[in-house]
Amino acid sequence: QVQLVESGGAVVRPGESLRLSCTSSGNSFTRKGMGWFRQSPGKQRELIAQISYLSSTTVADSVKDRFGIFRDNDKNIIFLQMHNLKVEDTAVYYCNTLDRRWPWGQGTQVTVSS
Repeated sequence: QVQLVESGGAVVRPGESLRLSCTSSGNSFTRKGMGWFRQSPGKQRELIAQISYLSSTTVADSVKDRFGIFRDNDKNIIFLQMHNLKVEDTAVYYCNTLDRRWPWGQGTQVTVSS
């Protein structure tokens, strides 16, 4: 069964950077469009960045100019590069296929706090 694994979350101060990673076992997402999602307490899970299997990317307005998504298909990994983090970026971050059909992983916690 496919399993998604996110990593790289941490507690950081406003203005700092982080890079999150996502990989899978049981199946490869090399030829799939993938997305990074996040969920804050009391809020719905939202798509914040997506990348096609040909590496065309789109990011949400809320993170534009600060976050970037990219992939290494040779290693079956997607990344979320986050710069100038803000308190409101605090959330659990998940990856999944764009149709969200794969089982959700545990996510990785990002906490931005001064």
